[in-house]
Amino acid sequence: MKKIIFSITICSFLFAVNSCKKTDGVVNPLSTVSNFGIGAYVVLDSTISQNMNAAALATSQVGVIVHQYKGSDPIDHIDVYAVSGSTYDTTKWKKVKTVPFVSSTTITVSGTELAAALGVPIGSIAPGSFYSFYNRMFTKSGQQYDVNNTGTNSGSGILGGTNYNACFSFLANVVCPYVAPMAGTYKVLYDDDWQDNADGSLVQVTDGPGANQLNLSKVWPAVGVGTVINPLYAAADPATGVATIPSGILWGNYGSYTTSTGTGSSGNIFSCTGYVSLKIHIIATVYGDQGICKLILQKQ
Repeated sequence: MKKIIFSITICSFLFAVNSCKKTDGVVNPLSTVSNFGIGAYVVLDSTISQNMNAAALATSQVGVIVHQYKGSDPIDHIDVYAVSGSTYDTTKWKKVKTVPFVSSTTITVSGTELAAALGVPIGSIAPGSFYSFYNRMFTKSGQQYDVNNTGTNSGSGILGGTNYNACFSFLANVVCPYVAPMAGTYKVLYDDDWQDNADGSLVQVTDGPGANQLNLSKVWPAVGVGTVINPLYAAADPATGVATIPSGILWGNYGSYTTSTGTGSSGNIFSCTGYVSLKIHIIATVYGDQGICKLILQKQ
């Protein structure tokens, strides 16, 4: 099958072929490509969304729009399977639904459909988790193709290659958009790395100093342990609740040393559940790099 002359997108993809046709023993079956099956796959036209909104999970959808690669074995329908995380192990796949194939096919999955396929309460699909959906193509000739019966064409084919735009899978990231205000009383669920607060203690969190930011100055440094130099804050992506903490914030004076943020701090701030989970890179004068320290808070 010839290559498509455009670049691959976010979906991960694969190439499928049938086994060689038998001959009467006179003709080498590898002497002509006509002795091979045609195969089939769909090309990604666009991604509808990769985010499921945990605040409205029942109706929130992810999905893709696809068409069949010209010249491949005509597709009759597509079965869509779901799995928590990602795996090619089909014993872990759960069927979501069958989608009839047309020239331009829209494949979507809602939170309700995902929960039903997995056989779990919809409330158990938590923000911060992700799911993979695998497309299995059924052709009118009776063949089927998915990630497990496709080839890589020596590493340059649909699976791992860069010359195809096929779509055998798509993702769902369960997110929780950031909605201010988030200020209030929080319980410390985890502060065992930096140890300013005992787990289970109550602390105050405020909004700001800027838009879509959460101020942790009353958490680190803890009252009676140190004093604030500058606000230690986490900035949240309003669409997903994914948080980042800028590097270079000089935030705490602990008497014999001061603290600042290093690179690579990140986490999640979920407004819909009041859950804050952060990994903050701390640098301390005198003592040096303290590594990544985890802080988990739950709004009361």
